[in-house]
Amino acid sequence: MATFKIEGGHVLSGTITPQGAKNEALEVICATLLTSDKVIIRNIPDIRDVNNLIQLLRDIGVKVECLGKGEFSFQAETLDLHYLESDEFVHKCAELRGSVMMIGPLLGRMGKAIVTKPGGDKIGRRRLDTHFLGFKSLGAKFHQIPERNVYEIGAKKLRGTYMLLDEASVTGTANIIMASVLAEGTTTIYNAACEPYIQQLCHMLNRMGANISGISSNLITVVGVKSLHGTEHQLLPDMIEVGSFIGMAAMCGNGIRIKNVSLKNLGIIPDAFKRLGVKIETDSDDLYIPHQKHYIVDSFIDGTIMTLADAPWPGLTPDLLSVLIVVATQARGTVLFHQKMFESRLFFVDRLIDMGAQIILCDPHRAVVVGHDRTRQLRASRMSSPDIRAGIALLIAAMSANGTSQISNIEQIDRGYEDIEARLNALGAKIERI
Repeated sequence: MATFKIEGGHVLSGTITPQGAKNEALEVICATLLTSDKVIIRNIPDIRDVNNLIQLLRDIGVKVECLGKGEFSFQAETLDLHYLESDEFVHKCAELRGSVMMIGPLLGRMGKAIVTKPGGDKIGRRRLDTHFLGFKSLGAKFHQIPERNVYEIGAKKLRGTYMLLDEASVTGTANIIMASVLAEGTTTIYNAACEPYIQQLCHMLNRMGANISGISSNLITVVGVKSLHGTEHQLLPDMIEVGSFIGMAAMCGNGIRIKNVSLKNLGIIPDAFKRLGVKIETDSDDLYIPHQKHYIVDSFIDGTIMTLADAPWPGLTPDLLSVLIVVATQARGTVLFHQKMFESRLFFVDRLIDMGAQIILCDPHRAVVVGHDRTRQLRASRMSSPDIRAGIALLIAAMSANGTSQISNIEQIDRGYEDIEARLNALGAKIERI
């Protein structure tokens, strides 16, 4: 297990470019299973979750070729159906959250898939009911194998239908879309997620020959086609990494430019930081965060305390609440954070409290942060990263703290952030991997 040793108090400046979007990568890489033709994807981030998924595709028979930095070709001409049913495959899927995205393409093209509980962050219950109810609506049937703790899911032929999703699940929407593009007839998905990464997946599938309309709305219509062909695709920059860099710049920066952020696809993210008083300047498709001695939290129009809460797109992504909480610890003012989607994601604030932050954890979903207004610097600490997003938030806190901190279990951070210590050290941080 690796550890970051962080010498806090160093001021950062310069330019940084976000990696390709992790969540989009997991979706579109799995979508390559829908055709026997070659698909080329560019701007793929070199991170653990994505690399593990690419290896899993290799294991099942997909021809994968690295064409250059971040550029891969995938050709699922023949798949090893025997390996898809093996215990080794099930075990690997159980360790990788992104493996759940393979179910829809395999069901759509091959007519069957093995389902096990996928791994990932320890941030509370993340149910898969939306996926399974969608597959069931398309005509799939489930068969439990208790001794292996898995389900077999299969259908001779998927048939399009109308469905109203019980929640606007991003992965659920992506999986159902991928299952339905080769189904017979028309599938209408209401209460669909409409994140930019879902939009990207739909555009890619349409270039492959799919017939998807309603893209960017919560009502998506998929007219099934006989087959799909190859295409080329470019990933968006990772909006969560962009938000992480905004938070880092607010806490530790002396003028930081974030390059090529795809501003139109950031949604409410910049505004969320502005509500904490963070100044953000736009320059074409770049963001510039100047040094601020103080940043002051807004209040609502009626003077009540600011509340920031996560919500489905175009609301605030839950993946950035942990970074926003860290930024709020040094703001002037008080903020209530309401994490609605995951019941264990706020427990990392105990580490921030140990570092001297003034935070009241009201319950598993709500925390009140009373900002220090930079009058008291966070103090160094030893801690462990519980998940990807809490990990980067703790790293930002340690970079701003007085003294030398250590963060263990940084493999969690590696799952979502490419070569993060080298990129931050290039801005002036002092982070060592031990």
